[in-house]
Amino acid sequence: MRLYIVDAFTNAAFAGNPAGVVLLDGPADPRWMQSVAAELKHAETAFVEVHDAGPKSLRWFTPKVEVDLCGHATLAAAHVLGGSQVFTTRSGELRTTADNGWVQMDFPADPPSAAVDALRLGGVTVKEILRGKWDLLIRTDDAAEVRALVPDFGTIATWDARCVVVTAPGDRPGIDFVSRVFGPAVGVPEDPVTGSAHCMLSPYWSAQLGRDELVGEQASPRGGVVRVSLRESRVTLAGQAVTTVRGELLV
Repeated sequence: MRLYIVDAFTNAAFAGNPAGVVLLDGPADPRWMQSVAAELKHAETAFVEVHDAGPKSLRWFTPKVEVDLCGHATLAAAHVLGGSQVFTTRSGELRTTADNGWVQMDFPADPPSAAVDALRLGGVTVKEILRGKWDLLIRTDDAAEVRALVPDFGTIATWDARCVVVTAPGDRPGIDFVSRVFGPAVGVPEDPVTGSAHCMLSPYWSAQLGRDELVGEQASPRGGVVRVSLRESRVTLAGQAVTTVRGELLV
């Protein structure tokens, strides 16, 4: 089986978010896919069935669990396959298109609502806490706090959420908002660049800033940039990608 490692949401190797991409000739045992994802140790590994010309089945696994939606591994898979694709997934049909070196992804929007959680996150002045379909969003007004945050992963892992998304208004030209994403409960202490989190960040910041087309920076140590465009119940995520490894999976 063909195996790739792709750095997503970046135009340079060893930045952005690395994802494994495994191309399958047919359905595979989920236990085997989980073992492969655990072996690769990336935040997510994408498994794509490429046995016919129709929509391709796409599944995503962290080192610990299968997830319902993953942006950077979808970008990585589309990059490997040539940009314009139709995937069938646990989150419905997802379409990607190639656009002048970028891959655009049509994803469902996840507008967050007010949460009742009374949570404390050391080092962050919390303005509000919101809850999306899978993740918690913690808003602060200081991007420097987001960049400097050293989270307590043990505490975050006990919270009722796939991931915790910490965000603030942008502090650099051309960047509308910054974020970092922590998912120790699903085996990803810090995710370098998280496409699915931007399904929540896009409607949130569009409402705050009064614009539907925004640019987000995920301020992890590897870093990455995501362009977002809100269209009613859908979000277009756009990013670049670089293949760093191409090989063969033998087992």
